[in-house]
Amino acid sequence: MQVMFVFFLKVIYLGANKNLNMEKFTKLKELLSSVEADAEKFYNAGNSAAGTRVRKAMQDLKVLAQDIRTEVTEKKNSGK
Repeated sequence: MQVMFVFFLKVIYLGANKNLNMEKFTKLKELLSSVEADAEKFYNAGNSAAGTRVRKAMQDLKVLAQDIRTEVTEKKNSGK
């Protein structure tokens, strides 16, 4: 599970350039860090409530990642 998180962050990081609004990227990293304990509770202890929190966090990550992806694409295409 942790490998997937690290891969996800690397994909986002590699897609970001130095002019990216780092606030969104920082928020993404914080959200990912905050869900790690719940992921461990769900996968290792079978805590279903933690699984619900993980699912919500993953949806939030997906939305935030898409926002970042859109922003990167716009900046790339504008030539800035």
